[in-house]
Amino acid sequence: MSVWLPSAPCTPGACVERAGSAAAVPRALLRLAGVTALLLAGIVLSPLGGRIPADWVRRWCRAVVRAAGVRVHVTGGAPPTGGLLLVANHISWLDIPLLAAVRPARMLAKAEIRRWPVAGALVAGGGALFIERDRLRALPDTVARIARALRGGAAVAAFPEGSTWCGRAQGDFHRAVFQAALDAGVPVQPVRLRYRAARGAASTVPAFVGEDTLTASVWRVLSARGLVAEVEVRPLIEPGDHPDRRALARAAQPLAPESARTHPAAHPRRRLSPLPGR
Repeated sequence: MSVWLPSAPCTPGACVERAGSAAAVPRALLRLAGVTALLLAGIVLSPLGGRIPADWVRRWCRAVVRAAGVRVHVTGGAPPTGGLLLVANHISWLDIPLLAAVRPARMLAKAEIRRWPVAGALVAGGGALFIERDRLRALPDTVARIARALRGGAAVAAFPEGSTWCGRAQGDFHRAVFQAALDAGVPVQPVRLRYRAARGAASTVPAFVGEDTLTASVWRVLSARGLVAEVEVRPLIEPGDHPDRRALARAAQPLAPESARTHPAAHPRRRLSPLPGR
């Protein structure tokens, strides 16, 4: 197994709650129309690139998540300007606009995302840095490309777990992307993402894991009621605070969820083989 192709034990059948019913179909269709309209508008405007004010981009990203029926609650301070590595735990496709709502950034994304309908064109138009996760030899070049973008003053967003988890369990942050921050001498901004149901309990409805399809995951979110996305902007890690990428990755890693101690996905009997969809 490649270090660039980690896998999570979470699966739709074992970890993901069902959502919606036949009665939810009209609501889901209305939300789908709203999300699609916003994404198409983003594709049309993406050639303008950096000429679009960052605050407009943040508002648009929040609007996309809200149009899907998910309320957004952000805590913590605003990240600084200039070169910045933005890192977060990875649960859902919703994580991408949520991170951009914190600070617009070039996304470090798997090459397969190029083929996603609508969203793939939007991510590519936003200057994503695509990686081929099954090619270990490409790793040094990827780290070098990230470092160049950071030195140039760009923010780069990454999910160092390398795979999506259900939210009740999480993986370790892999170290490679943090080498780029060290090489470029830029700060790291950790962000913790959580999804909750209307009454405050942790929800796995937005999770996009295992053999789940993008279509099934999107429909599950659109047909759910009362989902809340919690975005916690954690304290900034300044350049020089940690001597190597191992220590830097450990410092940026969010604390494990309480439920991970007992959640079955946190202590699997076997690991699943790598899946190209995550």
